[in-house]
Amino acid sequence: MAFLDLPTHRLRYRIDGERGPWLTFCNSLGTDLHMWDAQVRMLSASFRVLRHDRRGHGASSAPPGPYSMADLGGDVLALLDSLEIGRTHFCGLSIGGMVGQWLGIHAGDRVDRLVVCATAARIGTPESWQARSEQVREHGLAPLLEPTAERWFTPSFNASHLAVVRDILQRFAGTSVDGYRGCCAALAGADLRAALGQIETPLLAISGNDDPVCTPADLQAIADGVADGRHLSLPGRHAVNIESARDFNAALQDFLLSPDGGNIDKSCARTASARRLSAPGTS
Repeated sequence: MAFLDLPTHRLRYRIDGERGPWLTFCNSLGTDLHMWDAQVRMLSASFRVLRHDRRGHGASSAPPGPYSMADLGGDVLALLDSLEIGRTHFCGLSIGGMVGQWLGIHAGDRVDRLVVCATAARIGTPESWQARSEQVREHGLAPLLEPTAERWFTPSFNASHLAVVRDILQRFAGTSVDGYRGCCAALAGADLRAALGQIETPLLAISGNDDPVCTPADLQAIADGVADGRHLSLPGRHAVNIESARDFNAALQDFLLSPDGGNIDKSCARTASARRLSAPGTS
């Protein structure tokens, strides 16, 4: 394992692939860098792939909270700087997608193309994330395992891919409570809706067509709000990169390697009649 030591914490990171442009992945809340294994198996032949465990997740340490989206985006920039990566493609899911939006707004010169998945410019409310944080403080992460499986995967995937779901949930359960709560604070304080127009980096928004956490409408709103955005909806729920891995990988490769951003119509997937939950999902 490779680590970057920062003043308050250390980040575990991993590089796969030896040639091609850089592609940086950013995880959802309660996961580690292995959530992208299905992407790396295919894409590391065409990209140099950088993954890391967010602060307080996986093998990275957890500095004292609360965290902000600037803290999480700053960790990505520190990692790029340490590896002397001037520019990279970026793909983030849920809170990782919010980090991607933050980078597009505040460090767009470091991002070639941006992919944001199963995310929104604002997820939940400050009150709902505070409630989630207090629940985790009092009871830990175990009570969230069953509802997380339901939000992240369709019933058919849960039934037919038991080992995959079990592995994701085990990694979720191993997340630092302090790290999880710190990221709840980052989500509570993040509302990027008014700043989307500052993102000039070509952007692809990918939704799960049955995602109850961040709906297709949320991803369409991001695509509509940036200067050069398009939206694609794939079968699945919140962990759409896992449930529809083959189609997800194909869309990612097409968008990142094609000169014009590939064959994804910028007007596609305007079918979001999605329902919203009163409480936030796990990001």
